[in-house]
Amino acid sequence: MDTKPHVPRALDPFDRAILRIIQRDNKTPQRAIAEAVNLSAAAVQRRIAAMELAGVIASNVAIVDPAAVSLTITSIVEVFLRDERSATVDATKALFQNAHEVQQCYYVTGGTSFVLIVVTRDMRTYEAVTRRLLSENDFVKSFRTLVALDRVKTETTVVIE
Repeated sequence: MDTKPHVPRALDPFDRAILRIIQRDNKTPQRAIAEAVNLSAAAVQRRIAAMELAGVIASNVAIVDPAAVSLTITSIVEVFLRDERSATVDATKALFQNAHEVQQCYYVTGGTSFVLIVVTRDMRTYEAVTRRLLSENDFVKSFRTLVALDRVKTETTVVIE
């Protein structure tokens, strides 16, 4: 959970242009960004720092191809809780947050409690994960797994218009 104080920031066209560039490649040199958006490198640096402080830029990360590190099974898991009390939901969020196999976790509406994206080396590992996180969890009523056959699109950028 992010605990940094966020300073509200309205985005102008320059900020939006900078964000489009750094979402494609956050290692783009600031002088190249400055040239592309018609600002000075110092102005770009100040704007990026301000967007980080405001929480607009949440993180700078490297995206690893799961297959390159032998994580070949991607599963989409619907989790149904026994109840939706705050204590149940909060404990389950914490459990999923701390499970390194859970790549993404969404608390959702519509009958399902959570949707997880789980990445594992093989089905034996996936079974162990489901036992640890779901089958042996008293808060979980049931779950349903969809195994991805192919990663068609795994977009990591936010459309900024």
